[in-house]
Amino acid sequence: MLEFPKISDPRGNLSFIEGANHIPFDIKRVHYVYDIHNGSGRAGHAHRNLQQVLIAISGSFDVVVTDGTQRKTVHLDRPNYGFYLPSMIWRELNNFTAGAVCLVLASDYYDESDYYRHYNDFLFAKSEV
Repeated sequence: MLEFPKISDPRGNLSFIEGANHIPFDIKRVHYVYDIHNGSGRAGHAHRNLQQVLIAISGSFDVVVTDGTQRKTVHLDRPNYGFYLPSMIWRELNNFTAGAVCLVLASDYYDESDYYRHYNDFLFAKSEV
């Protein structure tokens, strides 16, 4: 988990993120996931090289991760915290609350060849290392 600066005053809170300062990479892509239907999930993939930070900008959701041997669930519900995902970690997102928004900061531009979309392919690649 990464904690981002939080500036509070009577008007509200402000948090900011600087690439290669608050997170361990320069930010090359930003995308966000929203309007997730009740009971639906997202992700279900891993990346060969890409690193990401996931942030619950609004609402909450769970991130289920595995390295192929250990499995962990992290609940994200505060916009001044982010969950760092290095490469070669399988991730699934679920249990979105109504109105939840997941902001994703990525270390590189979109590249379909960087994805493992099938869990067995991911496990095979992990065993090769």
